[in-house]
Amino acid sequence: MRLPYVPEPPPTTTPEEADILARVQARRTPGGLIPLDRALLHSFPVADGWNSFIGAIRTKTSLTTIIKELIICRVAVLNGAWFEWEHHAPLLQEGGFSEDGMLVVRDARANIAQKVEEKVLSPAEGAVLKYTDAMTQTVAVPDLVFQDLKNFFNEKEIVEITATSAAYNCVSRFLVALDVGERNIQD
Repeated sequence: MRLPYVPEPPPTTTPEEADILARVQARRTPGGLIPLDRALLHSFPVADGWNSFIGAIRTKTSLTTIIKELIICRVAVLNGAWFEWEHHAPLLQEGGFSEDGMLVVRDARANIAQKVEEKVLSPAEGAVLKYTDAMTQTVAVPDLVFQDLKNFFNEKEIVEITATSAAYNCVSRFLVALDVGERNIQD
């Protein structure tokens, strides 16, 4: 970490900070604060907003575990956020994603269309990966990629897929920039 982590638990100086800390701790129960929290809690207001937004993305969308974790893991790979990968790849596997599929997600250069043809990925999973790749690598999503996503998901799900990709691009950039978890800096 490029900054020192705050102590666990971090000291609070106001009732508002204590409330924020309690909300972050409640979201992390039973495991306690993770390095990401201990970096964010240098700024209680940022930690509070982050906890609320990412908490909603993680627990309140209608996306399946596989689709949600597929997005998160792919963003982690594309951005070199290995702390994120190590926390979310097991969730993708626990959700029932195949080992062959995990190899595709982990390969930033994988030919997604070919892996769909080979039935390593479902067509919906392939559409999600192509959409996530576009959002992460170029920000602008080509019309054909968007149309493919619309073949498999409704408007609510597309908003949730987009928000998940955007949110975890934010997470990964924070993790890598500050080297949270001491796994992200590459020479």
